[in-house]
Amino acid sequence: MDKKYIVGFVVAIVVIVGALIFINGFVNNPNPNGDLAAFAQCLKTKGIIFYGAWWCPHCHNTKAMFGSAAADLPYVECSNPAGTAQNQTCDDAGVTSYPTWVFPDGSRLVGEQTLQALADKSGCVLPAQDQTGSSAVSAVPTTTGSSSAATVVASSSAQ
Repeated sequence: MDKKYIVGFVVAIVVIVGALIFINGFVNNPNPNGDLAAFAQCLKTKGIIFYGAWWCPHCHNTKAMFGSAAADLPYVECSNPAGTAQNQTCDDAGVTSYPTWVFPDGSRLVGEQTLQALADKSGCVLPAQDQTGSSAVSAVPTTTGSSSAATVVASSSAQ
């Protein structure tokens, strides 16, 4: 056999094995956080608003954390298409940085948050992974709603 055929064969095998490993990982765990659609819907139902901008990397990270459930988030776009100004809705809400999560009591979480921080503050329950790897989703409010003092901003101090 010619040397270039052997190299081509080895490369093809490596590509196939890599693809199989990737596909297996995606099929068995497409979203390591479980199904977050119910969690996102709970945030929306509670009247929590996620303000962001299309050009904001932290907003992109937040949406990516929710995976396909990002479409269910109570998201308000604050930037104009050129990325040069903030719209009146966000000005009226006192949004000065992105992302900003505003809660019905007027409190805020500003900056990139973890799912757990959002769950703690909102009272919405995160999906739990069961023993088989599938998610058992419950979007029922919890009885506690504590949050980190470092990330909570009262609405009166943000304006």
